[in-house]
Amino acid sequence: MLLKVGELARRSGITVRALHYYDSIGLLTPSARSNAGYRLYNRRDITRLHRIQALRRMGVALAEIGGLLAGSELALPQVIEQQMAMLDRQLAQITTLRSRLQHIHAQLKLGNEPELNDWLTTLELMTMYDKYFTADELAQLPFYQADEARNQEWEEMVGKVQMLMESGVDAEDPRAQTIARHWMRTLERDTAGNPAFLTRLNAMHADEPSMREQTGISPAMTDYVTRAFAETKLQIYRKYLSATEYAYVRAHYFDRIHEWPALIAQFQQAMREEVAPESAHAKQLASQWLTLFRSYAGENPATQMKIRQAMEQEPTLTEGTWLTSALLHYLRQCITQLMQG
Repeated sequence: MLLKVGELARRSGITVRALHYYDSIGLLTPSARSNAGYRLYNRRDITRLHRIQALRRMGVALAEIGGLLAGSELALPQVIEQQMAMLDRQLAQITTLRSRLQHIHAQLKLGNEPELNDWLTTLELMTMYDKYFTADELAQLPFYQADEARNQEWEEMVGKVQMLMESGVDAEDPRAQTIARHWMRTLERDTAGNPAFLTRLNAMHADEPSMREQTGISPAMTDYVTRAFAETKLQIYRKYLSATEYAYVRAHYFDRIHEWPALIAQFQQAMREEVAPESAHAKQLASQWLTLFRSYAGENPATQMKIRQAMEQEPTLTEGTWLTSALLHYLRQCITQLMQG
């Protein structure tokens, strides 16, 4: 199988410009050309590309990599072992990438040549998180750090949710609500309580097929957990609302539910940057919050007051929502300033 430069760039997460540059300096010359002159890369080329990227992530300069590859029989198992050790020391290795590297390493130690797709998937995973997080952010993101206990916990949760879905268990079922609460609490923990990390992880799952493949979390599973988690909140609101009020809230609660994480992230950033509640930016955020709130609470002030009362008296309502007491206090200040004009 031969890949054109564009396909290799897309599958590996390395830009076409970088691949052209590697070719121009003799670091990675494609083994073939098409009749039209297009670069064509084979398995050996992609194996070499993996070595190049592994060495780069170890901090080796491009100018030195060519000499290393040409001057010694650099064994692939050794490269991967060094890469794994480096990533562990820096706490900058995601569990999925580590598992993939361990898989390839085991194959090589047995004398087996990994499949082309194994190399491509590994290259993609090596670059995937860099698209969404800075190096400093990755150091703070528990999801990115190799932790077998955390990995096992998520595998078990994903398996339980998958079993519930396959068994046709509705999101309103207590079993679904129980696992959804655990899921969201764990997700809040593993994003370091940072809603901005949550929104970017959500974007990764939406945009990166390999992320979904490695975690086993499909869009359908995300929707199922989100709905089951929302059901836990609705059951609490039900105690505070009349039958008519509850019917309205339930009918509209899911209309714009996916907009909340991004807005919460914006509020947290504004609070962290000490944006004054009376500022135009803070008032704009407060206006967006009220719009979302009214999308399910309706326009009746009495109903809105009941929902606010529930929020104040039921700590469970803020569980797994990334809403801290400090953030709620800041939010109330912003809304007060907005209402005062």
